[in-house]
Amino acid sequence: MAGCADGTTTEKKLSAKQMLDNANKAMKALKSVTIDTNTVVTDGDDSSAHVTTNLKDRCASKTTWTTGARLEQIRIGGTDYLHGNRAYLERWSGQDTPAPKDQKHWVKAPVSEAEEGSGIPKCTWDFASFGAATKGTPAKINGIPAIALVVTYEADKGGSYTFHIATGGKPYILKVVYKGADYHNTTSFSAFDKPMDVRPPAKTDILDASSTSH
Repeated sequence: MAGCADGTTTEKKLSAKQMLDNANKAMKALKSVTIDTNTVVTDGDDSSAHVTTNLKDRCASKTTWTTGARLEQIRIGGTDYLHGNRAYLERWSGQDTPAPKDQKHWVKAPVSEAEEGSGIPKCTWDFASFGAATKGTPAKINGIPAIALVVTYEADKGGSYTFHIATGGKPYILKVVYKGADYHNTTSFSAFDKPMDVRPPAKTDILDASSTSH
């Protein structure tokens, strides 16, 4: 049936906007997904992140910066379990004194106390259509047939997004590449609806810091 949003319709029968809308709808319906991002900053620290998430309130992530800072996170419901190395603690402490040496303990704290700009990822992802989309060329992402959709919008002068949308099966977003004046970012999506194994650290490895912000 032409016009279906389940990925059986060829890209030739849909506009770029329709394809992007269908892709975002398919991604929002996922029960789990793995997200890998790499960010190159013009005047700042490059970073990469690996996140496995149910797109709601359960996820596990690891973020690293070129400075050597590293943060591991497990989020379950309203609780964060965080394990940052010494370089991360010094980066975000805002203090001149050296942070304590690396240790194995995870810090337990409420999600509500997570501070903006602390580098702590969220489990959610905003799959939303925006800007003006045009069709690019067909490609293969990790062996999966896809088509590129190039998206620009007036609020981001000089910036552009390229969405690689699967053309066989469900129209999942496989990769998004952003190129702007201040940074470049590549985000890859995989393990669609695969079982997750996200659980708290061992109780003996947890320090409760629920009375302090993080």
